[in-house]
Amino acid sequence: MHPLKNIALATATTLLLGSYTLMAQAASEQAAGPLLEARQEGSIWTAIALNKHLSPLDIKVDVEQGTARLSGKVENEVERELAERIALDVQGIDKVDNQLQIDPQLTSEPGSRSALAQRFEDATLVATVKSKLLWSNVTQGMDIDVASADGVVTLKGRAQSPEAKELAGNLATNTDGVVSVNNLISLSAADSIAAKTQPQALSATEQMSDAWVTSKVKSSLIYSRNLDGLNIKVDTREGVVTLNGVVANFAEKELAVEIARNIRGVKGVNADALKVMARTT
Repeated sequence: MHPLKNIALATATTLLLGSYTLMAQAASEQAAGPLLEARQEGSIWTAIALNKHLSPLDIKVDVEQGTARLSGKVENEVERELAERIALDVQGIDKVDNQLQIDPQLTSEPGSRSALAQRFEDATLVATVKSKLLWSNVTQGMDIDVASADGVVTLKGRAQSPEAKELAGNLATNTDGVVSVNNLISLSAADSIAAKTQPQALSATEQMSDAWVTSKVKSSLIYSRNLDGLNIKVDTREGVVTLNGVVANFAEKELAVEIARNIRGVKGVNADALKVMARTT
């Protein structure tokens, strides 16, 4: 073959391979996009659902390419701005299209507000448990289906080890509002062997920002049924979480440390400033 033809053929092949690579990358990004957006929608909805000033049943959340669109009704301008700030706090959300309408009569509508009862509705529990499983450095990669009926949470899917299955059950059990947990997560010999022989990837952990870690530790403490998470302050510096505040007893302090330690991106926990409430005589 003529040398010029060889060069032309090689150039064409290189361009073709490059095109395939770009197409594969684009396909991968397209596949990852909807999953990421669904997770962001879940995080926003969960935060709204657990805020005592907002009704998740009156607010709809849609995320597309880093923009969160909020629609529905709120009682006043303060609630409208609060919902927007909550959405902006979620990692990856750069902009909020706030279409929430103000309706002063909202509280008078039957069933629009049910205070604590609404907070513990099954839809809220499912979103909360899913978020906790996603934030954990042990369970974040597991394919787990979460369902709830009258406060009874059912977990289905597969785990790589008995320890991972147990932790998933504990995360659900320790969620405020959960009555009981049916842990139906299955184990397989192949998954267990893979978990023992393959080292855990650290790249995802290392990429978690301090702000992300702080946000998820705070949320997990608040979600806990055995802690008053609002009394615990959280600060993160280079992956090391510092807990500050007051808890009722040493068991609560140990639980707070354990909750923080299990969050993705946490490299260490300093609880020296987390004091145990003095006993009264």
